[in-house]
Amino acid sequence: MKIFDRVLRRLVTKGQLTVFYADGRSVTVGSPDPDLPPLALRFLDKRVPLDIVKDPRLGMAEAYIDGRVAIEGGGIMEFVSMIRQNNAWENGKSIDAKGPVQRALKTVRRKLWKANHRSRSKANVAHHYDLSGALYALFLDRDRQYSCAYFPDAENEAGISLEQAQEDKKAHIAAKLYLKPGMKVLDIGCGWGGMALYLHKHFGVDVTGITLSEEQLKVARQRAIDAGVADHVQFELIDYRDIEGPFDRIVSVGMFEHVGTADYRVFYNKCRDLLTPDGVMLIHTIGRVDGPGITDTFTTKYIFPGGYIPALSEMVAGSEGTRLMITDVEVLRIHYGLTIRDWYKRTMAHKADIVALYDERFFRLWTFYLAGAATVFEHGSMVNFQVQYVRDRRALPITRDYMIEAETALRGR
Repeated sequence: MKIFDRVLRRLVTKGQLTVFYADGRSVTVGSPDPDLPPLALRFLDKRVPLDIVKDPRLGMAEAYIDGRVAIEGGGIMEFVSMIRQNNAWENGKSIDAKGPVQRALKTVRRKLWKANHRSRSKANVAHHYDLSGALYALFLDRDRQYSCAYFPDAENEAGISLEQAQEDKKAHIAAKLYLKPGMKVLDIGCGWGGMALYLHKHFGVDVTGITLSEEQLKVARQRAIDAGVADHVQFELIDYRDIEGPFDRIVSVGMFEHVGTADYRVFYNKCRDLLTPDGVMLIHTIGRVDGPGITDTFTTKYIFPGGYIPALSEMVAGSEGTRLMITDVEVLRIHYGLTIRDWYKRTMAHKADIVALYDERFFRLWTFYLAGAATVFEHGSMVNFQVQYVRDRRALPITRDYMIEAETALRGR
């Protein structure tokens, strides 16, 4: 507990946090701050401090999920926000230990965690995306966009609904594809089909969406049938490595995180082969700003087995030598934090429904996941990258004006 007390004092200086240990002792750290409500952690068994010291993120997560930690004065979002704000990336701080032993283990794990082999890719996707569709319907927007929304006026985001922000995200991405009627588009990792349906509706293109989630596939196909566009918008259960082209455009939103660093070159080579000579590709992915890293143990164990967030340097290295040219890079810094905050609010509002679908333990797991995800975009080292590629440098206009014009037109509809 003495070690844990020292860790607490290092982690929290802004805002007041009180910890009540299982033996009746308590400690208070930090100082009152108007932006952070005072919080208390109540440890309900004696192992909690040791579990957290051994593995801060997984130890705290599992103690909270198992109901061995109670939070008073707020919820898991308020607690994680306090920790993240006190250890913001901009201030050169981190909530993870970085001694020589930890750095050595990180290097080993990075070498081991390289590939997302074909044999396990489908199982990894199913672990997360084949959860009950009823769950996603409770906290996502109507179009089930399970990726970063786009807030054109982030300073006034309070007046923008999640539905509108997700529509604006699709417009923002579509504008970068430079679409023309009749083009053939491949959507790698198509989710529940929203992007594919949007592109066909607004540009008259034929879209093939591919996924490894059987649950998503069923919903996406039914949506195309219901919209009367199944002859123009088709969905397949297939690995990107097995799809045949050619395609005029490729779009991939929230799928690159599942490729695996060892397969980046495979992915880019395959995409180049799928594109027509004047083809364009747009990848939208979560990204690291701190360089190559590892997936934390909580995420690997409970949320996205096989997932890895790329650094921009890794994306560049993966595409170099494939004769794909990077033509545009945008970094979305705040947008995903705003998005996930909205998901968290909707999740909290539907607690009874989610507990009925699963149980209390799952609800605590899900809210811990969302709290950690939101705050790592607000104060940590995660952002979103949108990276555009072409095979021919003359495939696109030489200024970005076409993007602005197309996005303005889409948002005005």
